[in-house]
Amino acid sequence: MSIERYRGTGLSPDGDAAKRFPYLADDKLVKVVNMAIYLGRPLLVKGPAGCGKTKLAGSIAYELGLPSPREWHVKSTSRARDGLYTIDMVRRLQDAELKRDKAQHLTPYLRFGPLGDALRAGGESVVLIDEIDKADIDFPNDLLRELEAKEFSVEELNDQDLTPEELRDGYRGTYTGAKPIIVITSNDEKDLPDAFLRRCLFHWIEFPGPERLLDIVRVNAPGLKLETAVIKRAIDRVIDLRAIEGVRKKPATSELIDWILILNSWGVNMDELDQDRQLSELPHWEVLYKHQADLQRVMRAAEDQKAAVP
Repeated sequence: MSIERYRGTGLSPDGDAAKRFPYLADDKLVKVVNMAIYLGRPLLVKGPAGCGKTKLAGSIAYELGLPSPREWHVKSTSRARDGLYTIDMVRRLQDAELKRDKAQHLTPYLRFGPLGDALRAGGESVVLIDEIDKADIDFPNDLLRELEAKEFSVEELNDQDLTPEELRDGYRGTYTGAKPIIVITSNDEKDLPDAFLRRCLFHWIEFPGPERLLDIVRVNAPGLKLETAVIKRAIDRVIDLRAIEGVRKKPATSELIDWILILNSWGVNMDELDQDRQLSELPHWEVLYKHQADLQRVMRAAEDQKAAVP
């Protein structure tokens, strides 16, 4: 099997450009994805919000011809075991009090998590563990065993307890399957334990350069009516906005795409994006920011720039 399975082009295995997945990866990201797949290691991806961390898992699955990723959106209350399965014991108790027949069995209350579902399914798959830094500090280390195993057992269940119908439906006490391709994202809001980091490959997604941004915009918004020169000018202006210091969240690729879609819908021309125009005078620039303080910071920067002009 070739180590270079992922290309980062967004093309499916049949190469049909008309069905391109809206994601482009640079050479460094393509390399680390292929290394993670080859080594069977989780890939930990960090970067500013809106840089495309979450969409990476979908891109990998699409290019490899696999089902859509099983997604685990981590919360502060998440436990590592939840990725395999959970059992709704409260509902079972309620049904038992109501003397419902299904309360005599465990399987109606058994729910498989993304990791457990991937192992049960058999064959290669992709699992996204999103925003791991939201979880409790012990969560990453507790997750290690689950990530490295190719099987898991439902501790409350064994095959002898299962009815013939449950066995036909695929229920087992122990499940064994292929180790999934695992993509883990973090917004870097919390340090992760060294023991966890040692078992992962790591990549930081940088903000792309102008030419790469142009390609990303075209892939994510193929129906644009704007001329290429206008799109390039818009990209340059976003790069100017990102240079302003002291903002809480700089515009990322996600905000850039939204802004260009709005410029396209409103029929903005080149003159409205002119380099001599103040940043706070750009059309609909507010869509690029998520915090009121950042909007005010851009306004102050524009005033300072105007005052500095003799």
